[in-house]
Amino acid sequence: MIPYGRQSIEQADIDAVVAVLKSDWLTQGPTIERFEAAMAQRCEAAFGVAVCNATAALHIACLAAGLGEGDRLWTSPNTFLASANCGRYCGAHVDFVDIDPLTWNLDVHALARKLEVAEREGRLPKVLVAVAFAGQSCDMRAIRALSQRYGFVVIEDASHAVGARYAGRPVGCGEFADMTVFSFHPVKIVTTGEGGMVLTNHPEWAERLRRLRSHGMTRDPAQMDEPSHGPWYYQQVELGFNYRITDIQAALGLSQLDRLDAFLARRRGLAARYQRLLAELPLALPTTQAEAESAWHLYVVRLQTQGTTLNHRQVFDALRAAGIGVNVHYIPVHLQPYYRALGFKPGDFPEAEAYYTEAISLPLYPAMSDEQQDEVVGQLQRLLGKKPSASMLGASS
Repeated sequence: MIPYGRQSIEQADIDAVVAVLKSDWLTQGPTIERFEAAMAQRCEAAFGVAVCNATAALHIACLAAGLGEGDRLWTSPNTFLASANCGRYCGAHVDFVDIDPLTWNLDVHALARKLEVAEREGRLPKVLVAVAFAGQSCDMRAIRALSQRYGFVVIEDASHAVGARYAGRPVGCGEFADMTVFSFHPVKIVTTGEGGMVLTNHPEWAERLRRLRSHGMTRDPAQMDEPSHGPWYYQQVELGFNYRITDIQAALGLSQLDRLDAFLARRRGLAARYQRLLAELPLALPTTQAEAESAWHLYVVRLQTQGTTLNHRQVFDALRAAGIGVNVHYIPVHLQPYYRALGFKPGDFPEAEAYYTEAISLPLYPAMSDEQQDEVVGQLQRLLGKKPSASMLGASS
């Protein structure tokens, strides 16, 4: 089986983890701070706050932004559940903005229209979660302009986009988003096993993020309502969570960062090769937004099956049967039973729904060989009625 994604673990990663296992710290030690500082420096951000996973990162980012009961959060329906659920955790109403038919990211034109209506009706969002789907940012420049006009906080869900760039700067720098969330799940660009991080340039938000990840506790006398009882003393000043990451995970993340450029180069090379080899098949291939440089977490195609003998499900099943571990990203969130119970229904976001009926995520990960990619391409060519060309399959990345 050729999986759609796979972590890349080398001896240096193992050695980094073993070094922490032999140290005095397994959790909440100095390696976490080094990992946070390294990510912030790489992304040209002021602060990084590491947590146990990206869902936790989204949750506390929303809380730091002041999202609460009765507020509104908007996001894309073409995303994983966490991009919307984070709003529900805070007691907020969640709504969606349909996707661009070319980039499959949130459509800024649909966003602008929806904001105009929401302003008239007095129901503007407090937070917009802009999802960098497959590793490519949305039109963040336009989103930032809209946020300044309508007064909402922008959280970029860049779970797919560690190492991506937008407008010539790293995703996470804070120029176009108030906070940026990364994921370090094993199939993502770099991994800590499980883990996530919030980047921000706002010191007060960074301080609150750190407090929220650890039960709402503080040891800072300036935040306490009475003098400290001694060096052991802490106070819980708000309701927080146990969202802490460990030094073990942070050590793996630090080691993985050393190879981030190599990971990105290979992913981009494989994506470019897919673009070339699949160009003549009945597929809609990924389109790059003008100012975005994708990290290529996913390589998604849309089947154009009109006039062919196989439908979407049949192509998916045939690829799986051939040992190609394809997947689908994503089922539109508003069609999940939980969100249907909140009033959403089929037809609410037609572009996302049309996308879902055609999308297939093909294998893409740094250790994937050209020969494995040739196998994926060959199976697609066989299924979709085009004979593989030896010269095409032999083309280097």
